[in-house]
Amino acid sequence: MLFVRALLVWLVMMGVEFCHGALRTLFLAPLLGDFRARQVSVLTGSVLIVFVAYVFIHWIRAESAASQLAVGVLWLLLTVAFEASLGHYIFQLSWEAVLEDFNLLQGRLMPLGLVVLTLSPWIATRFRDRAEAKRLPVDRR
Repeated sequence: MLFVRALLVWLVMMGVEFCHGALRTLFLAPLLGDFRARQVSVLTGSVLIVFVAYVFIHWIRAESAASQLAVGVLWLLLTVAFEASLGHYIFQLSWEAVLEDFNLLQGRLMPLGLVVLTLSPWIATRFRDRAEAKRLPVDRR
């Protein structure tokens, strides 16, 4: 059930990222150019991904660090397969063009976003645990 829930949350993430990409194309790219807009959107997209993970992490029920990492790796594999397939088969880009987004040496920051994506269940759990610890009543005897 863990991976079914993780898959459903990944679909939510892809919907959020689709909207994020559309906003980048409509508003940020005309101001900064496509390359810089993509760099900025890796950072804003990473924040969105951690936020979605934060909202759903308890529902996913990935309670151990190992299960959180497993969910993150699932999200990584699904995202890379989705991005590569979308670029090559839908947008008719060559494999070389698809792989350009993954090249840090060319200033492409997608690999950093993928690291954040992979770690987002663990990061979200840490944020959630801290938030819940602050809400616990204090015994003032």
